[in-house]
Amino acid sequence: MNEYGSNLFKGTAVYYSEYRPQYPSSLIRFLIQHFSLNGEGRLLDLGCGTGQLALRFSDWFEEMIGVDTESEMLDEANRLSKIHRVGNVSWKLGRAEELLSDWGSFRLTILAKAFHWMDRASILEILYHCLDDNGGLAIIDTFNVEQEPLSWQLKVNEIVKRWLGNERIAGDSTYTHPKERHEDIVAQSSFKDVERLVLPSYSITWTVDSIIGNLYSTSYASKRLFGDYIERFEADMRSSLLEIEPTGKFTEELSVSVITAFKREIKY
Repeated sequence: MNEYGSNLFKGTAVYYSEYRPQYPSSLIRFLIQHFSLNGEGRLLDLGCGTGQLALRFSDWFEEMIGVDTESEMLDEANRLSKIHRVGNVSWKLGRAEELLSDWGSFRLTILAKAFHWMDRASILEILYHCLDDNGGLAIIDTFNVEQEPLSWQLKVNEIVKRWLGNERIAGDSTYTHPKERHEDIVAQSSFKDVERLVLPSYSITWTVDSIIGNLYSTSYASKRLFGDYIERFEADMRSSLLEIEPTGKFTEELSVSVITAFKREIKY
C-alpha cells in the first residue's frame, strides 16, 4: 500500500465499522467448510480494517492476527474485540512485507477488499511461505466490474466527482483498478487449486445517512477531503438522493466473490 502514502484511510475508521455492509453468514459457512476449519491453527487477516470479519472466526481458530497500515483502524478493531469479548485476537500495525517473517505459520489467510491495494505477486509469495502445509488463502471482494450501477449510485458518483474531481483519490495519489484479474495473479503464483466462486447475492437497504457514512469510510471520499465544504456537500447529496427516491430508502443487491487457493494440492 506504500505507493499511496500513509493517509489512505486516515479518519475513516469510525465510519468503516458503522457503515460498511457486513459480509453474509454464507461466506463464513463457505470458508469453514472449504478449508475444513476445526478450531485449530491460526488466522491471518491482512488488510483487516476494523476487524469485523476476523472477529466472526473467533471460534474457529486458536489464535487470530489482524494487520493493517492504519492505526485508527486497529484502535477501532481493538474496541470491537473488547465489546464482543474476543480474547484470541491481536492487532498489528504495519505492512506484511515488513512483519510476517516473525510470526510463524497460519492455517488460513484472508484478504477482504484489500488485495487491490497491494503488490499482489510479491505478497502472494510472502503469504505462501507463511502458511501451514495444509493452509490456504481466501481473497474476498464485492467489486463486480460487470454490474451496471443503479441510478442512485450514478448520482452519488456524480456528486462526489463534482466536489472532489474526476480522478479517484487514493491517499497521496489517485487510484486505478488493476487490469489483471486477481484470480489470474494467484494462478501464476506458487499456490495450488485456485478457484473463484461467487456466492448467492443478498439485498441490503441504504438510507441517505448510511450512504454518506459509507462514503466517509472510503479512501476516495473520506470526510477530511471535503474540508470546510463538508456541510454543503452533505446538503447536495441529501437533496439529490431524495429527488430520486423521496422515501430515502435505496436497495442494492450485493454478491461476494471468493478466490481460494491452497499451499499444496488437495487430494479428495
